Amino acid sequence: MTPTRPKVFKNDGKERFGRGFSREELKKAGSSLKEAVKLGLPVDDKRKTSHDKNVEDAKTFVKDRRLASKPKPKPAPTPTPKVAPKPKQKVAPKPKQKGKPKS
Repeated sequence: MTPTRPKVFKNDGKERFGRGFSREELKKAGSSLKEAVKLGLPVDDKRKTSHDKNVEDAKTFVKDRRLASKPKPKPAPTPTPKVAPKPKQKVAPKPKQKGKPKS
């Protein structure tokens, strides 16, 4: 998904593509500057204007990217059958040898 480019208006009323979204547009779209850069949305620090069309474009882009970047849930592990533990057997202690061993 390629990031959308914002539209800005010249003094004579003509539209052109801007360098990036203004901070105000990102703020209205519910995104921070840091998040927008992380998601790949172009940001222009010099712009001070805010246009409603650009806010809507930024909202949809951020929403789509947030959904795409969420980790998918892992499948539930298959339950393993529980095996009853074996009972411990008592072992008789070895008898001690008295004296020297005969060879």
